Amino acid sequence: MDRSRDPRSRRAALVATAAISALLIAGCSSSSGGKKAEDDAKGASAGKADTPAMKVALVTHQAPGDTFWDIVRKGAEAAAAKDNIKLVYSSDPSAGNQANLVQNAIDQKVDGIAVTLAKPGAMKDVIGKAGKANIPVVGLNSGLADWKKLGLLEFFGQDESVAGEAFGKKLNEVGAKKAVCVVHEQGNVGLTQRCDGVKKTFEGDVENLYVNGTDMPSVKSTITAKLKRDSDIDHVVTLGAPFAMTATQSVGDAGSKAKVATFDLNKNLTGAIKKGTIEFAVDQQPYLQGYLAVDSLWLYKNNGNYSGGGEQPVLTGPAFVDKSNVDRVAEFAAKGTR
Repeated sequence: MDRSRDPRSRRAALVATAAISALLIAGCSSSSGGKKAEDDAKGASAGKADTPAMKVALVTHQAPGDTFWDIVRKGAEAAAAKDNIKLVYSSDPSAGNQANLVQNAIDQKVDGIAVTLAKPGAMKDVIGKAGKANIPVVGLNSGLADWKKLGLLEFFGQDESVAGEAFGKKLNEVGAKKAVCVVHEQGNVGLTQRCDGVKKTFEGDVENLYVNGTDMPSVKSTITAKLKRDSDIDHVVTLGAPFAMTATQSVGDAGSKAKVATFDLNKNLTGAIKKGTIEFAVDQQPYLQGYLAVDSLWLYKNNGNYSGGGEQPVLTGPAFVDKSNVDRVAEFAAKGTR
């Protein structure tokens, strides 16, 4: 949404984030809410909502092996444990299959649905069905430009265009001249916005390289081949932490001097930043996205709250992680929450 780039809108979103963050009780939990999740939580407060039990579905476009979503899920589970919520998690990278999972949640008569909108058009009809069934739906991670059009209550995530533009400026600062932006899922609007944002502000040359993100050996070989063909590439930009780690292998295999920078974090990536094999990363705080999405449904049911007033998204990023601040972030990444 373009309005989220307006300074006043950004301030409004930050105020909303601060208000909800005051409710956060951090912790890790099991794959569903309720007593087991609370018992398993490490370092979490003993406090728990005494409101009636809820059932919430979290439906994402996670692809097999993409560890980013493990962090989103942990945040959602922590909120579920606190709020007396049974969390039902499901995912599929196919937009049609993801829509079917949302329909399954509607059929189960859940009390709320949190969903990603990587391919918004495919989700429009089923979200409309949730509305007719009086099931509140919130968005997270992907779909910032479309959540209001589709009738969602709230949205928690990063403005991918803004993040991409900031990334391009960072490339300028480190002296990059030619970059390749590795897109691991064609048709994913958030990934496209990231690369487009980079192109908007990067003063050097950049082109997109499409890979099959569900086949990591293929990702590796495709990046390697590209680097061998074009020795002028000095930066590989990846759009997810696992792909960044693979890209470092491609750089070695190709005998390239290119550096790797990426969007998103995991514990392995923070270690790579410390070592210097990854130059920097953009953190959109996926744990916070999962936590706030689930917690917002509890707030809506029990107190009628709308984060961002139902008008503005709640932004969770972007923030850069490099050698100057990676030690602090790594403490939390080691726990699987950053």
